[in-house]
Amino acid sequence: MSSSNILKVIIAIAIGAGIGLIYGWVIDPIEYVDVTPNILRQDYQIDYVLMTAEAYHYDFDAQIAAKRLAILGSESPAEIVAKALQYANNNNFSELEIQSLQTLLTAMQTYQPQENP
Repeated sequence: MSSSNILKVIIAIAIGAGIGLIYGWVIDPIEYVDVTPNILRQDYQIDYVLMTAEAYHYDFDAQIAAKRLAILGSESPAEIVAKALQYANNNNFSELEIQSLQTLLTAMQTYQPQENP
């Protein structure tokens, strides 16, 4: 292959990549709508559990808290909160945040789902 052909290939690749980036970022970017927190990174999932703990601190409704935690996966709510509490202890969360998670963990360990008639 001659150097002019190689240059043409490189220019074609650069133009194609540029057009692809413009299309993907400007013309038709992906918009996430109505997604659940289970697709979030672990640190954001922990933040979601912490927000659930803070909400529980104000309403003391274990059933709503369990429903909120259920969308994070198939584990029990107590296991989800226990993992979040371990993460919080390992990553220097504030004492108030750790206490909120501990309160939620206690509630989830004793939580019994209520049957709907």
